[in-house]
Amino acid sequence: MPSAAADHLLALDVGTQSVRALLVTAAGVQVARGAVEIAPYVAPRPGWAEQDPEVYWTALARACARLWQASPVGADAVAAVALTTQRGTVVNVDAAGRPLRPAIVWPDRRRTSPVPPVGALWRAALAAVGMGDAVRHVQAEAESNWLRRHQPALWQATHKYLLLSGWLTWRLTGRWVDSVGCQVGYLPFDYRRLRWAGPRDWRWDAFGVAPAMLPALVEPGTVLGPLTAPGAAALGVARDVPLVAAAADKACEILGAGATRPGTAAISYGTTATVNVLLARYAEAVPFMPAYPAPIPGRHALEIQIARGYWLVRWLLGEFGEHEGRAAAEEGVRPEVLFDRAVGGVPPGAGGLVLQPFWSPGVRDPGPEARGAIIGFGPEHGRAHLYRALLEGLAFGLREGLERIERGAGVRVGELRVAGGGAQSDVVLQLTADVFGRPASRPHLADASALGAAIVAAAGVGVHPGLDAAVAAMTRTARTFTPDAATARRYARLHARVYRRMYARLRPLYDELHRLAATDADADD
Repeated sequence: MPSAAADHLLALDVGTQSVRALLVTAAGVQVARGAVEIAPYVAPRPGWAEQDPEVYWTALARACARLWQASPVGADAVAAVALTTQRGTVVNVDAAGRPLRPAIVWPDRRRTSPVPPVGALWRAALAAVGMGDAVRHVQAEAESNWLRRHQPALWQATHKYLLLSGWLTWRLTGRWVDSVGCQVGYLPFDYRRLRWAGPRDWRWDAFGVAPAMLPALVEPGTVLGPLTAPGAAALGVARDVPLVAAAADKACEILGAGATRPGTAAISYGTTATVNVLLARYAEAVPFMPAYPAPIPGRHALEIQIARGYWLVRWLLGEFGEHEGRAAAEEGVRPEVLFDRAVGGVPPGAGGLVLQPFWSPGVRDPGPEARGAIIGFGPEHGRAHLYRALLEGLAFGLREGLERIERGAGVRVGELRVAGGGAQSDVVLQLTADVFGRPASRPHLADASALGAAIVAAAGVGVHPGLDAAVAAMTRTARTFTPDAATARRYARLHARVYRRMYARLRPLYDELHRLAATDADADD
């Protein structure tokens, strides 16, 4: 049991490329941190993304061990534990909680065709509101439909079908329960009402998951259960310390950045780049594309995402940054530092080079045919121009997303809170402020997602009297970047006259590429 004086929070953040453990005080001060890098996934076939779930569990234990090695306080200071994880990664388990196959990780691109039909009445109703194609697309993307078609015996043997958050919660507490705030994926979840879909809802037919296969859901801030002896041993804390329901990583990042008012947007420059606004009511930025559960009970996070966000930076460094990689190794810095220096010598607009960051397709806008594009190349362009164009393209894409959120929700955003790995760059923060034409602030802790989970835990066990008080006590900004007026005007012209027109102009060519690819695939067969 935690001691009566325990007031520290242990936050566990299981991401795509690393697993982190953060110990913070009730004032949001980082006491200790442990991190373990992991392979994002393995690809048994092109387009697949899988990972042994035990990789996450082992990395979690190692991250906590590193934290306690560095911590000036003991484990008896921990009042509660909170867990946040990557979204959309699914695990099939038997009745003993043992994984039946590798987890299917969210970047997975396998598709199922043909898809099982929903009921005739729902099919007609969805078609009447223009949702027929979108539903078929998400059905084709749903991991459950691929498993049902290609691994039916395994599907029949599945006792529980869980998100990664649900499986790790079971490992820690021995209970089949998960947070409402973690439910982002191809599941029969009612995003408007923040609960499993009603018994006659079309989602049950669409995804083929039986109610008994899913965990019970509780609101963020609720105690999921006390840690079991094995769970506590893995984390290095006392048995029976409460595990508090938090939310998915992007949702927790909103809290950790302090972006809880409708007039403040949270931008995440992570593997997936996102822009979010918290709302007390349900709204949709793109018609029929849902808002996600917020880390605050009853609220919604209206989000637009770029699936390959700051993964693109890694891609650029891997494909074109060999020189910077060698120079960075000699200086003992990250390659991004050298690229940031080089970007300072490139004017806003990257010398006429414009990048559209749709390296992964979308569902509606952009649609499944979308591709990435770079236009405006000339002999004067080098790697620094390409890097700046990439940063600007991501910011343009998120700015467009924020404008959709403002229109869809009827809100006006006046300031930005920017978190994620890319937010540690001053160049990126200033560029973001200039592209959006609004102040952009960096939170005081880089691990904003873990901090957000800790905030929920602090409110859940009474370290603070509520979430508002916890956010006020545990978050603050480290530095604010204000837009340069002349640069902001330049970006506004470039966004309106070029970037916003790119997708519509290129879409017919993307469609043709899809048709040609399908023809080539048929010829190969």
